[in-house]
Amino acid sequence: MRWWWKLAVSVSLLALILILLPAGDIFGAMARIPPWLWTAALAGFLLGHLLGVAKWRAVINTGRPILGTRQAIQCYAAGLFANLCLPSIVGGDVLRAAMAGRMTKRPEAVVVGSVVDRVTDVATLGLLITGGSIALGAAQPGVWTGVLAAAAITGVAAALVALPLAFRRPLQRWPVRWRRRIGRTLAAIRRLAHQPRTWATAQSLSIVIQSGFVLLNAAIGSSLGIDVSLAVWFVVWPLAKIAGLLPISLGGLAVREATLAALLTPFGIAAVDGVATSLLWQTILLAGGLLAGLVWLLLRRDHRNRMVVSREPLEHTDYA
Repeated sequence: MRWWWKLAVSVSLLALILILLPAGDIFGAMARIPPWLWTAALAGFLLGHLLGVAKWRAVINTGRPILGTRQAIQCYAAGLFANLCLPSIVGGDVLRAAMAGRMTKRPEAVVVGSVVDRVTDVATLGLLITGGSIALGAAQPGVWTGVLAAAAITGVAAALVALPLAFRRPLQRWPVRWRRRIGRTLAAIRRLAHQPRTWATAQSLSIVIQSGFVLLNAAIGSSLGIDVSLAVWFVVWPLAKIAGLLPISLGGLAVREATLAALLTPFGIAAVDGVATSLLWQTILLAGGLLAGLVWLLLRRDHRNRMVVSREPLEHTDYA
């Protein structure tokens, strides 16, 4: 979809939400969060992405482009900031991969590593949904939780079966328009298979990061009066995030809010509170992205100053 269509989808869906749900009630619910909790959530968000830098750099360096810590922070911060400006969350991944490829002179290795990083995060969301569904089904037996748990387990099993089959299928047999993406994804997964220690590290960090984000959203929702178990949050929040990753809206705006509210409704939570929680998280994404942009600018300026100093000729001194 073109970016203006994504913008239209986000604006239209957000307007529909504000029409169906009283805007005053939504903003009133958002105002109930204590300032200290919002600040703590922002700090947790930044800490999670600091771990994300370590995870991304570890995966990138499996292809031996040798990306330094300072460079990784600069690229990652630029990508996080770009998520606020580009029409898709994946756009930030593209920007940071392009910057890292230029710095290391190995763009293909960086691109494949970035695909590995994204695949790892999506796999983590699937694991969280599966674990949350099983815990939810055990704590609250019912048709909805049972179906959701069965669907999650089936999805994981299907992925485990489909991946080996995808490895064996020649790339030429895939549709032309998909070959480039599929080829890079399969290359990324193969690289993970040959780097078990890196994969374990990246997967562990991803689980810690995404679980932390779930807990932050649960704390925000609790401050608004949402009283559900953590198992519910470990199901509904990853599902809402996956919905936001679909390339149909501007960075997932409004799609994520509508999905979270719809998923919380069966548990007796008012849609207003679900939308308010998601919008509060959106403000944290905005603030975190702006701070990342500031870090990017500072590191970029410092890098330029270092380059200027290194290029300055030494003064000639006459010792005669």
